[in-house]
Amino acid sequence: MGNGVDTRGGRVRDRRKAEDAFDDFYRTTASRVVHLVYATTGDLTVAQDATQEAYARAWRDWDRVSGHDDALAWVRTVARRIAISEWRRGESRGRAHARHGLVQTQPPPNEDRAVVVAALRTLSPPLRETLALHYLADRSIDQIAAELDVPPGTVKARLHRGRNQLAQLLRGPDRPPESTPVMRPASTSRKENRHG
Repeated sequence: MGNGVDTRGGRVRDRRKAEDAFDDFYRTTASRVVHLVYATTGDLTVAQDATQEAYARAWRDWDRVSGHDDALAWVRTVARRIAISEWRRGESRGRAHARHGLVQTQPPPNEDRAVVVAALRTLSPPLRETLALHYLADRSIDQIAAELDVPPGTVKARLHRGRNQLAQLLRGPDRPPESTPVMRPASTSRKENRHG
């Protein structure tokens, strides 16, 4: 190089810096994305695969994704979309397997998880997704509205309906309504105070 500037060394340093930033982002956020997608679909394998694919897409376009105000929201949205598509295809495959007598060999989840996942599966996809974003991803009502492209009032209504439906499902037929404790994450009371 005639000007004495080593641009290759600068590109290598920039690439390493980007790799380090992405690795740190992945380490600190991936498990939260898996949990959110699992709550949305009820299928851990789909959640893990969708999360890996979303992070792979994020890495391919890391210069643009890392410039987002909330790169994690971008990854979560991509992972949810991938998972929902895959989950729907899997449901179709599952019905086909059932018709042909094939059985799953995956071990069953523990009893508590099975009850919650079964209850979540009975909710409509919009309610299930909204509850997962609020309680598992710790998103505010305004953040959920922006991610799902719906008004904040719609998010509030979905949260209200979803909580009521889950409470009824988890209560069980043998317990009166007043004996059912409502489980909330530590940050919920702060959120509801902020967002009505």
